[in-house]
Amino acid sequence: MKIQFLGTGTSQGVPVIACDCIVCKSTDYKDKRLRSSILIEVEGRHIIVDTGPDFRYQMLRANIQHLDAILMTHSHKDHIAGLDDVRAFNYKQNESISIYTNEPTLEALKREFYYAFSPLKYPGVPQLDLEEIHAGQPLFLFGHEIMPIEVMHYKMPVLGFRIGNFAYITDAKSVTLESRQLLEGVDVLVVNALQEMPHISHFTLDEALAFINDVGPKEAYLTHISHRFGTNDYIQSKLPSNVFVAYDQLTITVDSSY
Repeated sequence: MKIQFLGTGTSQGVPVIACDCIVCKSTDYKDKRLRSSILIEVEGRHIIVDTGPDFRYQMLRANIQHLDAILMTHSHKDHIAGLDDVRAFNYKQNESISIYTNEPTLEALKREFYYAFSPLKYPGVPQLDLEEIHAGQPLFLFGHEIMPIEVMHYKMPVLGFRIGNFAYITDAKSVTLESRQLLEGVDVLVVNALQEMPHISHFTLDEALAFINDVGPKEAYLTHISHRFGTNDYIQSKLPSNVFVAYDQLTITVDSSY
């Protein structure tokens, strides 16, 4: 199973509009961060986690020729705003695409993209099938078990996902013991780490490292990174030997079975 980081930035991306900080002015390609999303490629199938505002460009940049399913973490705009561009895959594949997420996110999608779910659809709108899933109840997709895992983004429930020995957690501020137990035995963990300063709804670096230490993966990757955190090189210098800063277009290979 291959995991490609399509985007590793926070809601504003990096560089931030009109910002002159050292991170936003960096010429290092690892400091150019689109909004957070990953591509999961398993046995020729393509599964996207989140379709943020940069979805169109992410698909073009990665040369993605087909899309089989979408997993949604939550309904904030930096995770759903690019959903309309799924229609390019609808046209090429001549089929609808299923979105798997929790009930609050499904309702938000119906509001935000009302025209795609109207009884009288305008020609060319996205063709989307909404599928409700629940934390702790496995989803079986293309022969693989996907476990939705609930974390809290301040007071908002967000879904992370585990496939085999890989898990992806974003926009977390707190994670219950029950959810942590669903992560037991993962080899590779991706988790958000916004910055070093305290934040109301995101893990800081210290909180992310404490969470990684508690879960105990062989390797971990930090994502959903703010320009306030520092450059890629600065962040990496602060990390243990088994924790890495994710960056856009990084691809890793992991075991898809438990």
